[in-house]
Amino acid sequence: MSDIKISSLRRLNLIAAALHAGQGIAVLLLATNFKLPVTGAYLTFNTATNHLDAASHTLFNMPIAWLIAGFFFISALFHLAIATLYRRTYAANLARGINKARWFEYSLSAGVMMVAIAMLVGIYDVMSLLLIFALVAIMNLSGLAMETYNQNKEKVNWLAYKIGSLAGVVPWLAVAFYIWYSGHNGSGPPTFVYFIFASLFVFFSCFALNMWLQYKRIDKWADYLYGERVYIWLSLIAKSLLAWQVFAGTLRP
Repeated sequence: MSDIKISSLRRLNLIAAALHAGQGIAVLLLATNFKLPVTGAYLTFNTATNHLDAASHTLFNMPIAWLIAGFFFISALFHLAIATLYRRTYAANLARGINKARWFEYSLSAGVMMVAIAMLVGIYDVMSLLLIFALVAIMNLSGLAMETYNQNKEKVNWLAYKIGSLAGVVPWLAVAFYIWYSGHNGSGPPTFVYFIFASLFVFFSCFALNMWLQYKRIDKWADYLYGERVYIWLSLIAKSLLAWQVFAGTLRP
């Protein structure tokens, strides 16, 4: 593996760290204090009907700017660590066709991204949000399993890939249902949310496509480092796209 290519990836990680951190700071400085409720659901006894009725209570209000800045800062921290303290392990892992740090970062940052998207379409229940976060984390940790289990294998085992894809599509189905159901009842989300749904679904799918191209060794993706570079750019663009669409729709002064 070329030292020049590793050095180039180190610079790219430093650039990505700076761009993520800078955007996170910008969001916190520029955004309004727009909040959405996080609720808890429970059953309450209705003495008039002698039935148990569903009820909910607002546990707290979540500033959306915190979620946006949060996934930026998570990414910035990991990219910085990869380019500094973790750089030797990073280089050694890349030589084996794996980047463990990437999948741990995605499990956190992509989970926060999906929670933000879910809240924008009206999913406020705390446990529903936790399950969405967990499914996205499982999806990304399945990427780690995919790279781990296929070390030095001539024939690719796609089981982890399939499990991760299944886990990853469920939150999108939940968001799609809420968009459809609210529109069906005459009060759909604002237009920018539809653009967020479409654009981020495409970018999330591109991560799976990038892995598929790597393991199929198609064209430039035959070089694992090319796929690594694509992951870095996909992450930066997807997070930036979500952040500034949310900013334009709800957070601008």
